Amino acid sequence: MLQPKFHITSRATSRVVFSLRNTMALIALALTVASCTHNTGTSGGGASGNSLTSITEGFDPQVQRDIEALRSATNPYHDLKAAQAAGYPTTTPSCVADSTMGGMGRHYMNRPVYDNNTVDIAHPEMLIYASVPKGTPERLVGVEYAIPFRLLPSTEKAPRLFGQEFKRHEEFKYWYLHVWAWQKNKAGLFSDWNPAIKC
Repeated sequence: MLQPKFHITSRATSRVVFSLRNTMALIALALTVASCTHNTGTSGGGASGNSLTSITEGFDPQVQRDIEALRSATNPYHDLKAAQAAGYPTTTPSCVADSTMGGMGRHYMNRPVYDNNTVDIAHPEMLIYASVPKGTPERLVGVEYAIPFRLLPSTEKAPRLFGQEFKRHEEFKYWYLHVWAWQKNKAGLFSDWNPAIKC
């Protein structure tokens, strides 16, 4: 039987690790992120409804800590130019929306991160921005983690992050998980669609 090119390790930081050679680097990164998260619970969150406490209400402390780490890592990307300097696209992707379920916003995919063999809380494969009136900066509202089927075939057991199972995207051939870390989602923190997002 064909084996995946990696193994999956669950750690307290909820990272999914696909290669032994990256383990030490990821541990060092996790320690750095942990040391920076204590004062970032609401940084960049805007209205109190988008605070860390509001967004993670009802989740266990580990998930709350992991979302705090994610927010700390992505806080600089409220400035789209900072995200683009970090490798996310400079071209504007289409805004994704559904007439009944809401929107997914604009997904900026970092191709090198997508193509590597790790999934790391601090380096999401995609940043999600909400469309705003012309002439104003787009708003960072969430992230999407993705694992190509060529690295983890769709026939394998679903990986987990934040205690959540990834979903299969058969059309684009990858596993994915949305996290609305910066915009309260009435449909759920890990829901695909956010009723508050419009295109």
